[in-house]
Amino acid sequence: MAVQDPYEVLGVSRDAGQDEIQRVYRKLARAHHPDINKDPGAEEKFKDVSEAYAILSDPEQRRRYDAFGPDFRRVPEDVDPDMWARSRAGAAAGAGRAGPYATTGGGRTGGFGEDIDLEDLFGGIFGGRARGGGWSTWSPSQGADQEAEIEVSVEEAYQGTRRTITLERPGGRQTIDVTVPAGVTDGQRIRLAGQGGSGDTAGDLFLVVRIAPHHRYRVEGRDIYTDLPLAPWEAALGTTVGLQTPGGEAKVKVPPGTSSGRRLRLRGRGLPNPRGTPGDLFAEVRIVVPPEPSETERRLLEELASASPFDPRRS
Repeated sequence: MAVQDPYEVLGVSRDAGQDEIQRVYRKLARAHHPDINKDPGAEEKFKDVSEAYAILSDPEQRRRYDAFGPDFRRVPEDVDPDMWARSRAGAAAGAGRAGPYATTGGGRTGGFGEDIDLEDLFGGIFGGRARGGGWSTWSPSQGADQEAEIEVSVEEAYQGTRRTITLERPGGRQTIDVTVPAGVTDGQRIRLAGQGGSGDTAGDLFLVVRIAPHHRYRVEGRDIYTDLPLAPWEAALGTTVGLQTPGGEAKVKVPPGTSSGRRLRLRGRGLPNPRGTPGDLFAEVRIVVPPEPSETERRLLEELASASPFDPRRS
């Protein structure tokens, strides 16, 4: 199943480092997040950006995309990239010799510079032979790859979970158990080999993970953002408070003189990464005043107002 060029979607060069890719992704994801951007096309753009980041942030997926291009998920794991390139070049040359509208051995038409069918390429790799100036491939019919979405909560994305899904088959319904690994990101695909379209060889089913909106957390890539409510005196004097995270309670040290909007970073407390560095959790300070101060609180606040020369509009 072909995908959009992730480098073009994110607008980064092919030699871009992970820091640049993550920085660009965060900017685009924030700009197109459907909770923020109400434009009709924002959600689709957000999905494209998330899919592109899922490919380029995963070293193995990025390597395969660089080697095999948009159809990298259909290329068998044991195919050598150099052999793939030679077979692709040979298939293109064969189509050119046969003429711009020639019919190949597989009953398809093609010309030099047009898309090359993957079956022709696999035939070149696994024993197909040229005949009559075109490419002839004998192979079983391949079922189509299919795609479906699966929604998980932030906590489930952090800890991993299991789902039971129902598939519609020609012979009736089939239920299968799916393991969603810990640290899965929004837009990431889970491959279920042989669960796609039927054929002599069944295609694969790709489950696209979507992280559901959460009342407490916002997820960008592997980073998690949450509010940290503080009383005015806690923010002014500094303190250490407990903060609920998807991985359990964490202690946050609040420096004296902290203002609303300041982000306190908890390294490694974002979504885990089985293949590398986990994301971070950012606690954004939100100062909350007593809605109905007691007489003592009101008196102390009035004393502070009289004694303090601080003017927040001039600071």
